[in-house]
Amino acid sequence: MGKGDKKSKKGKLFKGSYGNSRPRKANKAHTGASAALSQPRKSKK
Repeated sequence: MGKGDKKSKKGKLFKGSYGNSRPRKANKAHTGASAALSQPRKSKK
């Protein structure tokens, strides 16, 4: 369990990948339908 182990957190840090042992941090401002609702709509003329 070291740098070469893709299933460990240290291995994911080394490879730069994400997964169960190294989840991405959820950004609440840019996730799901709430981001689509918060942006102003462009009116068609």
